[in-house]
Amino acid sequence: MTKVKCLGIWMDHASANLMANTNPIETKTVVSTSVNQIKEETEGKGEKLLHNKVQQNLSVYYKKLGEVIKNFEEVILFGPTNAKVELFNTLKTDLHFEKIKIEIKQADKMTENQQHAFVRDYFSTS
Repeated sequence: MTKVKCLGIWMDHASANLMANTNPIETKTVVSTSVNQIKEETEGKGEKLLHNKVQQNLSVYYKKLGEVIKNFEEVILFGPTNAKVELFNTLKTDLHFEKIKIEIKQADKMTENQQHAFVRDYFSTS
């Protein structure tokens, strides 16, 4: 019997900690361009441009995460914001992800050790 490749992603709009369910769990971080940086770039150019830049940035961020997720069979998205729901909705419209089991769980801010424990516990019971 082959072991299922599982991935836990704690995320918000600023960064995502990716943790494959291995022993020991190692964390890889994907960072989004900060809204403050985008505000500086678009200062004085209008609210619409700022909104468009933020949306483009999130699209790139979610695409980076999607490239990693393609290599796994089960994924748990968890974190304190609705970024996980936005990513999930983006992925479910793409046929590349239809065979990947993706679930969402609400979670508070967590330390790296708490995130590792969450991933370990989630995949040991699923």
